[in-house]
Amino acid sequence: MDRVLKASVGRPSACAALLFGYALSGLCAAPAHADPNALWRIVHDGCVPHFEAGQGPKPCEAIDLNGSPAEGVAILKDRVGVAQMLAIPTRRITGVEDPQMLAPNAPPAFSDGWTAKARVEARLGKPLPREALSLAINSQYARSQDQLHVHVDCVRADVAKALDGYKASLDDQWRPMTIALAGRSYFARRLASNDLSASEPLLRLVADGVPDAGAHMGAMSLGVVGADFDGKPGFILLADVFSLEGGGSAETLQDHDCAIALTAP
Repeated sequence: MDRVLKASVGRPSACAALLFGYALSGLCAAPAHADPNALWRIVHDGCVPHFEAGQGPKPCEAIDLNGSPAEGVAILKDRVGVAQMLAIPTRRITGVEDPQMLAPNAPPAFSDGWTAKARVEARLGKPLPREALSLAINSQYARSQDQLHVHVDCVRADVAKALDGYKASLDDQWRPMTIALAGRSYFARRLASNDLSASEPLLRLVADGVPDAGAHMGAMSLGVVGADFDGKPGFILLADVFSLEGGGSAETLQDHDCAIALTAP
């Protein structure tokens, strides 16, 4: 971790063409990469007040406030991809480095993101096996937006195939994988859960379990891929760190064209 960059080197991926098609509070006046707070303004200034006024969550797809805006998560269709959704806390949380996401009351961005599977399927017009869907959060150095957002989309077909052959070697401890995924060496573990709703905050699992991660959370990225272990539902958790060699973007495990849907039953 001593080679982790301590300052942003630009904002190369995450949401590079993001969301300015929404005519909301003048947000379409400039390209998305010029405003790292665009997502926050869309949710805070548009989706939440519209929802609270009984006008629906527009321009978001859905909002679950879980009792208050401080606890809620909005689901927004990303302009990138045929079906990609974003799960965005309705509380101000900058990203993976924000300690709020390690607390017991962290907004359920990952479990609500998994629930958005139905919305991905609706866009695709067909159901997906759980192994075909993934969640991803990028590191502080590989994102374009400074409001935490979880990418919800299809997993790359080659990644899904590799994980299917590798999952038997996983247990509930983080270990370096012996194979590469999308050209990167990930730490991986399994998680027994149907929908992530009963799990402790996933980023806490990263902070406490991946070597040195707790002191460098801004450099961490997390991928979550649905899985089946001995007939029981679960997930494969995949952690990567941004360094001088690259990485820190679990979004690269996803396919925003969702080619895997073509082979789904």
